[in-house]
Amino acid sequence: MSGHSQFKNIMYRKGAQDAKKAKVFAKLARDITIAAKSGLPEPDKNPRLRLAIQAARAESMPKDNIERAIAKATQTAGGADYVSARYEGFGPGKVAIIVEAMTDNKNRTAGNVRTIFGKRGGIMGESGSVTFNFERIGYIQYPSAAADADKMFETALEAGANDVVSDSEHHEIETLPDDLGVVTESLEKVFGTPSASRLDWKPMVKTDVADVETAQKLLDFIDALEDDDDVQRVYHNAEFADNVLTALENA
Repeated sequence: MSGHSQFKNIMYRKGAQDAKKAKVFAKLARDITIAAKSGLPEPDKNPRLRLAIQAARAESMPKDNIERAIAKATQTAGGADYVSARYEGFGPGKVAIIVEAMTDNKNRTAGNVRTIFGKRGGIMGESGSVTFNFERIGYIQYPSAAADADKMFETALEAGANDVVSDSEHHEIETLPDDLGVVTESLEKVFGTPSASRLDWKPMVKTDVADVETAQKLLDFIDALEDDDDVQRVYHNAEFADNVLTALENA
């Protein structure tokens, strides 16, 4: 699973991401509201809602914001109906890009994503144009403090996981898509609620990014996509050269 995390090797961007807290909170609130609408608005009886709340807490989202997002799901009048949408294409350096969105207006979201691709050196593709470069997986994440690496590895594999990668910050568990729910429930009994449990895209074929200029254009392109209110996640298959990472970190 090494290299799965789309920003594993560009952690220097965290400061820039922290500056977007308000937008992050808005997206997390949307996740909570949708999760609460999908079942009972009670975390202990709605696994999807429980995970959405946990993800919000992991980002230090205020309790009041979380409660408002849950309450919004129970308001029958004027509630927006959100649907998922996926867009594909190539970014700067011919890097494969998958954009996952949650929207109440597909025309608006598609137009916004297409504009970002066009203005920032990307090429929007048809459905399926890049997904063959990726594998659909189940992805579970725990903070490193949840357990030591050996304990997490043994427990996850016994629960049915395919692989576990641990570092100083996180344990990342990979499962087959159909096994995500079962493995998550098993791990919850031992380690508590994970910080993430979702279906993800894992790049199977990487695209080398060997110069700083292309890398910076790609990161700016991804930032622009993530900045859109409807975009939930952006996946890519870039492999950054070590000298490029060093240059970006020192910029």
